[in-house]
Amino acid sequence: MCGIAGIVGEAEGAQALIDAIAHRGPNGIRVEESERYSLAHARLSIIDLEGGWQPLHAAGSTIIGNGEIYNYLELTEEFQLKGKLATGSDFEPLLHIYAQEGEAAFDRLRGMYAFCLIGADGRTWLVRDPFGIKPLYIRAQNGAVAFSSEPRSFGQAIVRPEISKQVAALNYTLENETAWPGVIRLEPGEIIEVVNGEVRRHRVRSALSPTPRRAGVGGEGRSNAPVAAERPPTLPSPTRGEGSVEHAIEQLDAVLEDSIKVHQRSDVPYGLFLSGGIDSAAVAIMMARLNTRPVVAYTCGFDVPEARDERGQAERVARALKLDWNDVSFGEEDFWRIAPLVAWAMDDPVADYACLPTYKLAEAAKARLTVVLTGEGGDELFAGYSRYRRALRPAWLGGRPAEPQTDAVLGPDALNAWRKAAGRRPALQLTTLQQSQAADIATWLPNDLLLKLDRCLMANGLEGRTPFLDPEVAAFAFNLPDNLKVRGRFGKYLLRAWLERHCPAAEPWAKKKGFTVPVAAWIAPRAAELGASLAGVEAVRAAASADTIRAIFAEDAHKALRWPLLFLGLWGRIHTEGASPDAALASLISR
Repeated sequence: MCGIAGIVGEAEGAQALIDAIAHRGPNGIRVEESERYSLAHARLSIIDLEGGWQPLHAAGSTIIGNGEIYNYLELTEEFQLKGKLATGSDFEPLLHIYAQEGEAAFDRLRGMYAFCLIGADGRTWLVRDPFGIKPLYIRAQNGAVAFSSEPRSFGQAIVRPEISKQVAALNYTLENETAWPGVIRLEPGEIIEVVNGEVRRHRVRSALSPTPRRAGVGGEGRSNAPVAAERPPTLPSPTRGEGSVEHAIEQLDAVLEDSIKVHQRSDVPYGLFLSGGIDSAAVAIMMARLNTRPVVAYTCGFDVPEARDERGQAERVARALKLDWNDVSFGEEDFWRIAPLVAWAMDDPVADYACLPTYKLAEAAKARLTVVLTGEGGDELFAGYSRYRRALRPAWLGGRPAEPQTDAVLGPDALNAWRKAAGRRPALQLTTLQQSQAADIATWLPNDLLLKLDRCLMANGLEGRTPFLDPEVAAFAFNLPDNLKVRGRFGKYLLRAWLERHCPAAEPWAKKKGFTVPVAAWIAPRAAELGASLAGVEAVRAAASADTIRAIFAEDAHKALRWPLLFLGLWGRIHTEGASPDAALASLISR
């Protein structure tokens, strides 16, 4: 895990790019320059602490990458690379495989990654993993192509109304445009070739496409058949045997264990973020099974009477699994301290209030850990959201599309943009449920949940790993029959059935409660002051008129918009006006 930056087609300039994201590499920075390129790497050491420094050179090629390639050991064995590798880095085997297969080598990777590969064949590639777990931003200018893990490398942002409106209504932005002039983010799974200073888009690999199992990873081979069936199969029999629920539970167990096993590959301490939900509990079960020492876990809760506090449920799971459990409290003082830090970290704006506890958890965990596993992706792949179940009902029973709910004041334009982005799906024959899942996997998963995880953890020198977003888990989960995902009032049916067997303390059949952060309670006492000050921030006015902003903070009818507008105010002050986090907050409220 790290930060990468560079310029292809210029002999210098990477140092300035990497300096802006030095927080991503607390272990040090390396810069390499040649006539063809300038590359820089800010390292958070995870694998091969001594020899894994980048850029790496092998088989005549050069690579600089961010993230982890989890199946590097299997690839080393499959391609008989032992004795040929100069380091233990998870990225070096790719250079040797590229020498044999060219671009096809990228399809063999199992992991989270963004990298630049400069081949011995004279070709230069920029590549991002299919789920978009790791970010990559590029700008083509004056016959050269610059890239970076964060857009802040390219200077100050500008205010773009369409981006401000999307942040206010959706909490995140869509497509690949950014607030930085000329800067775009690669789409999840995108492969770009740089040719004579120009960007040529080759293809986009879908996260939902089937990925063949590799030797030594997960068992027998997987076919290349389409990943979605025409119609859901009939309800499986509860008895044992292929096609039964029992058989599906056994398959799920094997797939999860395999994923957690490779996601634990690390030369530094690792643990997990444990919420009161099903997904992180499933990760905890497998980690407890695979480790002889108690697994270190962190849970965040809120000291506000009306807030939903997950610590009680998380503690019950932790006790049942004998975890080394750590309770992290988040209060009003934390809110006002962390809000501007989150706005600074989220240079690609995400106003999801879950960023706040994520940042606090990262602050706490970095004292003992360098890697944490999380449950992101479980709801999208196993169909956990209530909106999925609602989409399956007929209209006369309240059914409606599984779209984000946006406020009537600011929502219509953003919702139309979301529909356009969600419509760009793989050319597969999908069920209604799979269409809803695919829409989320194309929009809010990479642009909200995963961006939040990357920025909030990297700001604290911590690596986040997402075992549910492993290609093997994804191929298994997305292709499950609809009735193993949704049954009656339950989403994630199969995952719940598995959880009931392995950790009843997780209460898998309890009614799902939405995750909330009590931001409204903390903002309310300062609402009038914020309404006046935010009306003067250009990034906020791009989302709504000054009168609308003041009305939102004066009346409770649209109070859900207060946090996104406060975030936009902080974000605008920091990234478009150059203020420090402390100065940005001081410009909006009196302390």
